[in-house]
Formats: sequence, C-alpha cells, structure tokens
Amino acid sequence: MTNITRKLAWLAGILFVSLTLGCASTAKQEGSGEYVDDTVITSKVKAAIFNEPTLKSAEINVETFKGTVQLSGFVSSPAAETTALAVTRKVAGVKSVKNDMRLK
Repeated sequence: MTNITRKLAWLAGILFVSLTLGCASTAKQEGSGEYVDDTVITSKVKAAIFNEPTLKSAEINVETFKGTVQLSGFVSSPAAETTALAVTRKVAGVKSVKNDMRLK
C-alpha cells in the first residue's frame, strides 16, 4: 500500500509542477493572469481613445504586452498623436507606451 501511495504522491507532485510552470510567464510569453490584465488594459485604452472627441477619425490600433501598450495605425495630425499618447498614459495599469503611429 505504501508503494502505491508513494507513486500517487510522486505523480501528483509532477502534475502540480507541470501546471504551475505551464501558467508561468517568460520574457516573450505572458502567463494567463497577465494575459487577462493586458486584455483589460487594451479595452480601457480603446475606450479612452474612442471617448476623446479629437480622436474620432483616428485609425489607432492598440496592443498590450505585460503592461506596455503599443499604439499603431494612422492619425490626422501631430496634435492627435500627442493626444492619443497622453490619453493612453492616463489609463490605469499602463506601464509604458510605444508609439508606432503614422501621420496620414
């Protein structure tokens, strides 16, 4: 009986370690919790940009990875670009902003 108990404990330990490492993040891959956080940040940034009256005609794409928000796409003026960056920085959870926007 103790032999079976040892094998089950060993198997449970291996399973626990595998599941824990499978959800962990690396430098190039997010953990499941970070993915959810980034999705929320992306949604908040998109809403903030949409609710900014001066950016209504902007074609701005938003992506988030580990709290770093990347803005890409097109804006109509340098002022719109500056506004989009400022609005993004104000969103809770944003650690930094990468600007890849282009002028039309």
